[in-house]
Amino acid sequence: MNRNDKYTVITGASSGIGYETAKAFAKRGKNLVIVARSKENLEKLKVEILHDNTSLDVIIKVVDLSIMSNVHQLYQELKPYEIETWINNAGFGNYERVAHQNLEKIETMLRLNVEALVILSSLFVHDYQNIEGSKLINISSAGGYTIVPSAITYCASKFFVSTFTEGLARELQESNSKLQAKVLAPAATKTNFGNVANNIDKYDYDKSFGNYHTSKQMANFLLQLYDSNEVVGRISRESFEFELASPLFDYAGNSKNNQKVTL
Repeated sequence: MNRNDKYTVITGASSGIGYETAKAFAKRGKNLVIVARSKENLEKLKVEILHDNTSLDVIIKVVDLSIMSNVHQLYQELKPYEIETWINNAGFGNYERVAHQNLEKIETMLRLNVEALVILSSLFVHDYQNIEGSKLINISSAGGYTIVPSAITYCASKFFVSTFTEGLARELQESNSKLQAKVLAPAATKTNFGNVANNIDKYDYDKSFGNYHTSKQMANFLLQLYDSNEVVGRISRESFEFELASPLFDYAGNSKNNQKVTL
């Protein structure tokens, strides 16, 4: 293996959007580091990728990223590799009223959706902010721009992802960094998300949603965001069309009311 080759890292790659995104980047000839808890699914994905392109290097990392020591260890293990793109896709949701939500599940969700994403983003930005062509893509949700009933805590975690990534993108632009930070916000997508969020074994997307996308469609939207100069790629919850946009949250910028900081 040539350690000088560049890699795309995808967390949560064992199913859904992450799985299809890995296949989409492989079609572009990208070496991959695929990360998830399911070794069986990652090995299946690797076989599928190498069946179509035997020249690629596909590295499997079986990791539970809801454990923070694992998050730091994963990044350290990838230090020898040159990473071109880092995609933080790992995460899950929860549909339940706040008064009745399972706090053990919520704690795990927040560690994965928020803490792991911030740690991995921060480490990657620290090392690659001045490397030409470097990209960080964080997966948020349409629920990271709109509060959805009975999914308040999940939406709050994704609002964090959206604001963190939009703010990071502005920070990088202001410092003339070469790394680009982007956020993808899917709406309903047919994955195992519905099963986990609703704590059930079988989930019928046709009965639950008037519209939804497939994981393959979302992977294609992610590539459109990747190829663009925009920061945000999101699905409209009304039209269900994919839109590319500049940052959507208000940003104080050079407001006279900001804290005065000496750099």
